[in-house]
Amino acid sequence: MNAELTELKVEGMTCTNCAMSVRKSLEKQGMQQVDVNFASGEVRFENITGLAPEIIISGIEDLGYKVIKEGEDENNKESFFYTLEGKLVFSAIFTLPLMLHMISDFWLFHDAIFQLVLSVPVYSLGLYYFGKSAYYSLKSGVPNMDVLIFTGAASALFYSVFGTFYYWGSHDMHQYMFYETGASIICFVLFGNFLEKRSVKRTTQALESLTKLQPKKAKLLIGKIASEVFVEDLRPGDFIRINAGDQIPIDGEIVEGEGFVDESMISGESIPQHKTLGSTCIGGTILTDGLLKVRVTTSHKKTILAEIIEMVKRAQSNKPTIQQLGDRVSAIFVPVVIGISLLTFLVSYFILDLGSAQSMLRAVAVLVISCPCAMGLATPTAVMVGIGRAAKRGILIKGGDTIEILARTKTWIFDKTGTLSTGNFKFSELKVNDPQQLEFLQNLIYQIEQHSSHPIAKSLVINQKQWLKEPLNLEHILEIKGKGMECELIGVKYFFGKTGNDSDLELSANGEVLASLNLLDEMKLDAELVSGYLNKEHINSVILSGDKQEKVNKTVVAINWKGEAYGDLMPQTKLDKLKHYKEAGYLCMIGDGINDAPAMTEANVSISFSKANDIARQAAQVVLMKSDLNSLMEAHQLSLLTYRTIKQNLFWAFFYNALCIPLAAAGYMHPMLGALSMAFSDVIVIGNSLLLNLKPINVSKK
Repeated sequence: MNAELTELKVEGMTCTNCAMSVRKSLEKQGMQQVDVNFASGEVRFENITGLAPEIIISGIEDLGYKVIKEGEDENNKESFFYTLEGKLVFSAIFTLPLMLHMISDFWLFHDAIFQLVLSVPVYSLGLYYFGKSAYYSLKSGVPNMDVLIFTGAASALFYSVFGTFYYWGSHDMHQYMFYETGASIICFVLFGNFLEKRSVKRTTQALESLTKLQPKKAKLLIGKIASEVFVEDLRPGDFIRINAGDQIPIDGEIVEGEGFVDESMISGESIPQHKTLGSTCIGGTILTDGLLKVRVTTSHKKTILAEIIEMVKRAQSNKPTIQQLGDRVSAIFVPVVIGISLLTFLVSYFILDLGSAQSMLRAVAVLVISCPCAMGLATPTAVMVGIGRAAKRGILIKGGDTIEILARTKTWIFDKTGTLSTGNFKFSELKVNDPQQLEFLQNLIYQIEQHSSHPIAKSLVINQKQWLKEPLNLEHILEIKGKGMECELIGVKYFFGKTGNDSDLELSANGEVLASLNLLDEMKLDAELVSGYLNKEHINSVILSGDKQEKVNKTVVAINWKGEAYGDLMPQTKLDKLKHYKEAGYLCMIGDGINDAPAMTEANVSISFSKANDIARQAAQVVLMKSDLNSLMEAHQLSLLTYRTIKQNLFWAFFYNALCIPLAAAGYMHPMLGALSMAFSDVIVIGNSLLLNLKPINVSKK
């Protein structure tokens, strides 16, 4: 049973454990394909049970999170003092006077009742805010960071209250007063959450900019009258009008008029494309000049732009394998830290004989300095920035794991035709056995090739239009991968394609050769640059082509190819060679034709172009919107930068906790300093991810 993908926006998730609790809750309700991205707040799943949305939302909100309803402004849905910013301001107002006793001898600042009265509002806010989240996380069986914050702040409060009233009036009372410690923990953690929220939002800017490209309204034509409607109300078959300067609202086909369309946001091509009758228009692009009447061909959820946005969303939620270690540690992090904190108190009090006050401070410091969030944020923030930056450059990466694999590839295998070459061919004169049949055979070849998606066929159809004459009633048309096209006409079986003879392409009738054709493909301008780049990056480069070895050898010379090159390969032979190279490590396949699809599926990661065959695009994990090879090198550079950033983030997260927890246990970290450093540890990870937007992409040959 197929179910439509449901998307929810959930507020309040702060770490991997939050995401795990939401995922477990949804899976218990019978949801499938559940994906929870706590960094972006997106929850996606398939509701195969048909459960009412209200029940699903209620289940999530029972965990202590807030589901943002469609159309609701998540920034303005509450008054200021109910927002995270409001809570931070409120706690700071009471916490700052509490800390004055550190810099002033004024008696009031040292008075126990004064400190208690100021701390009660902060503790009430903090223990409710963090306590609610901690309770629901424990209830779901996946304790989160708020358990540590609640335990630390509550310990400081109860210890202070106990000491105040048990030793009331004695000199020992002041040794138990740590009201400012718990209050500052709450205030600093709220400050960290505020910075984290703002920083994480910046990691999703690329996706938001893509989403903003989606038009909201269109001019619907009813007769000759145009009325403005919402794009989601358009249906296939509707007619819309587009004026010069308008953004094309939805994918469609031009039925009247002509003009120039800026498609740079899809293809990266800065030169506006000329569109005439029958041309396809892409939603989100801009009509720079002209007036068009367009027939809608799809719904607003199925446009090319919508599919790109969906691809980016799926990719950003996909985890590289390197994140699995962080997830495993995060799952047990909270109970382990609580155990270390308890052990710290016992050792400090009973073995080191430090007294209850110092022992308690060390135990609380261990709790509040620990930061599982940094490990949870290490990968998704880097993936979101990396994939978002790639999407803005016309590089669509279908998963976070693809980034890791592409960065670790040892061998790149290229198809030649349409990949290293432009796919445009220069054709020699058609040689025919019977000159009187020349026009008929040209017409026959042209109409056979119209049914093929191979680059050679496409080039022939574009460049040899003069061959087309009266229509022929072709039957039983069949494309044979790696060979050519078969068909029947008036009982005669024709074949046009490769035969293994001296000519590149031959036309035969019932096995008898009627005509032959030679061709020379045009190399892409940056093909030689790719060869040098792969050599510089120490990547083994291989050409596997179905073309004759002689033509492959000419290509090797033309582009100064540094690697191996093989021709005369059938799809199965190409697949066998690919499996051989795959044994040496991660392998990348770059291709664009039907015959490349099996090899692309077998490769660890495959790359194709947006103008490639549909099957090749679907098989690919990376789709390049531009046809040039420069974007191929950019994709590799971005994968290297993103993967390096993930490793840096994870190193920092592990290093921070491995260093700071022992320091806190040894008494070198006051709880207030611990809370502040914990707050900034997340920001450091996110900030390092955001630096991905500034790091240069160098694809020049050295």
